[in-house]
Amino acid sequence: NPLNVFASEAQLDRAREISTNFIAGIDEDPPLSIDEVWQAKQLYDSAFHPQTGEKVLLWARMSFAVYGNMFLSGCMLVYYKSFLEVTFWQFINQTYNAMVNFHNRNTSAEVSNTQLVLAYLTACFTSVSVALSLNHFLGKEGSSLEHFVPFIAVSAANSLNVPMMRQNELKNGITIELEDGTPVGTSTAAALNAVLQVIPGRLLQAVPPMVLPPIIMEQLKHTAVLTNNPWLYMPFMVLITGTCLIGSIPFSLALFPQIGEIHKDQLEPDMRKRMDFKYPGEQFFYFQKGL
Repeated sequence: NPLNVFASEAQLDRAREISTNFIAGIDEDPPLSIDEVWQAKQLYDSAFHPQTGEKVLLWARMSFAVYGNMFLSGCMLVYYKSFLEVTFWQFINQTYNAMVNFHNRNTSAEVSNTQLVLAYLTACFTSVSVALSLNHFLGKEGSSLEHFVPFIAVSAANSLNVPMMRQNELKNGITIELEDGTPVGTSTAAALNAVLQVIPGRLLQAVPPMVLPPIIMEQLKHTAVLTNNPWLYMPFMVLITGTCLIGSIPFSLALFPQIGEIHKDQLEPDMRKRMDFKYPGEQFFYFQKGL
């Protein structure tokens, strides 16, 4: 919910208090309705990391994603023809993506500064090189495909950015739990499941705001408003992009639950044997997917 970014620090802290008290079985005085508890939980979930409980930086929260992405996507869709434009806006976009990926990762696997820098530089290099290459082959003036160069570049970079930023999870595994939240071990199979659920969501998130606005603006640019006021092209593009993001972000994040599940048969062989021995009655184990 993009409105959650306007919540004050006091409101966020109160939402955390209500949520943690409810989970701990501590009653509020005076008692709250179930709707008030749910409202507090939604506000709490929007601003605090589900594993560490720490407050996520405002611009790295998913509730800020509409504002951040509408500006960046709008700029990439308008400024994509020259070398400097492509390099600058793809670089800024991947900086924002890397920050969001880092702050919304699964924290059970630590990531070194070297790995973070490598993941960031790889994503930047990929997005810029793909955009420049496509501009060369597809971005001819008047081509119907030129407007989709930024989308393809962003999709290629996002496909690398997420696994690169979360490579330690893929290498060392993430914590898996019982349904009640009891940690039982770490699993690389669960980590792979988590990353493979995040990537399609990120790609789908980018489709409406980077595909529909160029098509719409192609029709609108011939209207009297934009013909007589060409400076409005950029604000219109950003506004249409933001409208698309309001629908695409919640939908793409809802594709897979925040808490994923994995059947014991999908676990790596040694982990499956341990789970069969220690928890013979359990068929499913759970993990934090990350965003």
